[in-house]
Amino acid sequence: MPLLTVGHRGLMGVEPENTLRSFRRAERAGLDVLELDLHLSKDGALVVMHDAKVDRTTDGYGAVRDMTLAELRGLDAGGGERVPVLEEVIDSVSSPIQAEIKDRDAAGVLAGLIQRRGLHDRITVISFHDEALRATRERLPALPVGLVTGRSTALAPERARELGAGLVSAELARLDAGVVARCRALELQVIAWTVNSSEDLARARELGLDGVVTDLPEIARAAAAD
Repeated sequence: MPLLTVGHRGLMGVEPENTLRSFRRAERAGLDVLELDLHLSKDGALVVMHDAKVDRTTDGYGAVRDMTLAELRGLDAGGGERVPVLEEVIDSVSSPIQAEIKDRDAAGVLAGLIQRRGLHDRITVISFHDEALRATRERLPALPVGLVTGRSTALAPERARELGAGLVSAELARLDAGVVARCRALELQVIAWTVNSSEDLARARELGLDGVVTDLPEIARAAAAD
């Protein structure tokens, strides 16, 4: 079976990450799912950005949570792109979305948006933070959620099951056949990040994963092939 392909922050290998241009590029390239990251602005907007600070990905500096949405809008996020909010991404593309909660406080705001816009069938909430997933499950018990893991990948299967997650998105370098087998025994879907080379893709296939998270259109095309 072809692997599920997840566009990492859109297609950040070829476009400015977490921008509308990046998400549109990923959709045009045929990625199955788009992944993005969420923080809250000072005035409570769901801002699409990976880091807690704007320094790396914009021409500004400072913490996202210390800036209003208007201030964030004034920044260049790469190639003239502006920092988007989640609703803009939702309205700009039609693909399913994995929305990763970086700021734990974003969980309630995100749940409210999903309820208000009827996005239960389009958004999967993912996070490294157990409390963010628990808060999401409390508000939206039927919504799919996924656990993201790096160093804690060895504990992922049982932790995901306890959180009511149906998905583990794990760092590829920390995945092994034993972890995958334990996920399978608990009926968990398993995907890996970040798969950006033919060697990474071969490893994902060897492990029998359900999907891969990638920055690159060529890897996405290869992953989707039979």
